[in-house]
Amino acid sequence: MKNGRIAIPSSGQGGLDGIRSGHFGHCDVFTFIDVENGEIKNVSTLRNQEHVQGGCMVPVNLLAEHKVSALVVGGIGMRPLMGFRQVGIAVYIDAQRTEIKPVVEDLIAGKLPEIKNDQVCGGGMNDR
Repeated sequence: MKNGRIAIPSSGQGGLDGIRSGHFGHCDVFTFIDVENGEIKNVSTLRNQEHVQGGCMVPVNLLAEHKVSALVVGGIGMRPLMGFRQVGIAVYIDAQRTEIKPVVEDLIAGKLPEIKNDQVCGGGMNDR
C-alpha cells in the first residue's frame, strides 16, 4: 500500500509505538497512519465508539467516515468484514505481530495478505 489511510485497532493510547488490540471492535482507540508514496506522513488516533452485541457496523461506519482505506486486524468476524468490504475498506490480517509500527511497515511493503472468508472469527458474547 503506497497511498491512503491505514487504521490499526489499538490498546491504550495507540500511536505508532503502540500495541495492536486483539479484537478490533473492542479496541480503545484506532491508530490512523496516513501514507503517501510509501512513506508514513501522519499518525493520529481516534477513540473507538461503544458498540453493543450486534452493533458491528459502528466501527465500520466510524472508519468509513474518517476516509480509511485499509484496516489491519489480528481477527475479525464475518459481519464486520462484509461491512468493511461494502464501504471499500480493504482488511488485512497479521495474527503474529502486535507492535503497530512493524505491522504498518509490513503493509506498506506489501507483505500482509487480505483476510479471506475462512479466516474470520466466530461472533458472539464469547469474543471478549
